[in-house]
Amino acid sequence: MFAIVRTGGKQYHVGVGDQITVERIEGEVGAEIELGDVLAIGGDETPAIGTPTVPNAAVRARIVQQPRGTKIIVFKKKKRKNYRRKRGHRQELTVLKIEEIKRGAA
Repeated sequence: MFAIVRTGGKQYHVGVGDQITVERIEGEVGAEIELGDVLAIGGDETPAIGTPTVPNAAVRARIVQQPRGTKIIVFKKKKRKNYRRKRGHRQELTVLKIEEIKRGAA
């Protein structure tokens, strides 16, 4: 069984036991969270496609880590104008382990 969930403005294809890295979700390591934006559920039974989400469906996950991504350098330059700007960015991330996919009542 798999589900397509939306979190942090992105969509993820997940199954039970998968580990995914998403944008930062508040919570302690080991805490259990529920992702309620389930766009579709498929697998064993007939697929459920949401309009835009599947009603009463949820994905239960556990927070494994709260790391930071690798540093990205943002460099802007305009030739012959002596304009240079250098900035760095590190994205805050959350690693989730998917524990259960709950199918909503249709």
